[in-house]
Amino acid sequence: MKRRLLAILLVLLMLSSLSASAFAAKNDTVELLIGGVTSMNAKDAVTKFIELVEDYSGGTITCVDFPDNQLGNDEQRWEMTQTGECDISIGSTSSVASSYNDFYIFDTPYLFLSRDEAFDVGFASEAGQAIIGGVEELGLKGLALWENGFRNVTTNNKEINSLADLKGLKLRTMDNAIHLAAWKAMGANPTPMAFSEVFTALQQGTVDGQENPYGIIVGNKFEEVEKFAVETRHSFTPYYVVMNLDKWNALTPEQQDAVTKAMEEATQFEKEQSAKYEAEDVGTIEAAGCKVVKLSDDALAEFKAAADSADCASMAMEKMAHPELGQELLDALAAARG
Repeated sequence: MKRRLLAILLVLLMLSSLSASAFAAKNDTVELLIGGVTSMNAKDAVTKFIELVEDYSGGTITCVDFPDNQLGNDEQRWEMTQTGECDISIGSTSSVASSYNDFYIFDTPYLFLSRDEAFDVGFASEAGQAIIGGVEELGLKGLALWENGFRNVTTNNKEINSLADLKGLKLRTMDNAIHLAAWKAMGANPTPMAFSEVFTALQQGTVDGQENPYGIIVGNKFEEVEKFAVETRHSFTPYYVVMNLDKWNALTPEQQDAVTKAMEEATQFEKEQSAKYEAEDVGTIEAAGCKVVKLSDDALAEFKAAADSADCASMAMEKMAHPELGQELLDALAAARG
């Protein structure tokens, strides 16, 4: 009798344990807080990532999305991801290059000459992957490089058709030494200013213009206070996509695989959305009464030659923690161009 009772108790204990394990497995979900930017292509990619990662993880990963700089600017979100206040963040590599110096190479003007070159050679090269992977030194997991887009100039008082037209133009830029050197070499008067102040500065004429990708221009309605958008296409800076390293390491191998797979697909989707939105953004800019100026090949060559005279690539590599990666990236681009 005692043996039978003991057996029953053991069975009940096992069933209870299995039930508890099943309950834990069912409810052991991970929530990822994502801080993002204002560009529609990036916002769409985050939405795609969220859908995919939930699917691929079998519902064990859910996400909360905070787009449009709701969690602060690029630098603040970067720091929040380091401390774990944010799990995944997206932002411009230029904004955080002073914190992660290997990003400086991407600030070189006219480094990439096409979208495909940036993705297929720049980002996908061993050097490009090593650069984004190196953020682990700062407590981050590099997930991807996305497209921030080619940067173009907008002005509120002057149409730019040649390098000479740029002379003395008070142009809002980021407080980035390479950007400042390039614009000075091109004849402009670069004026660093916090991004949050740009719209008002353009509206009031505090600065003559600014430079940003079309997605940022339209996302912040700069076309409403500018008269000209000049396709200088002087820089193609990526978005970083990084994750808190401790949070990454806390994921199961299956969840890590889900994040990786979802991010790969979201990255391709972001590239496709970028191309689509760039065409739409031109229409939005023109509809607002802002004239889009397409520079001639000769004018673009002038701009590039002037920017090259500042030797920004060398300046970038002097600032990089691993300058050999910058050289490898330049070599990969040179080889691809033949």
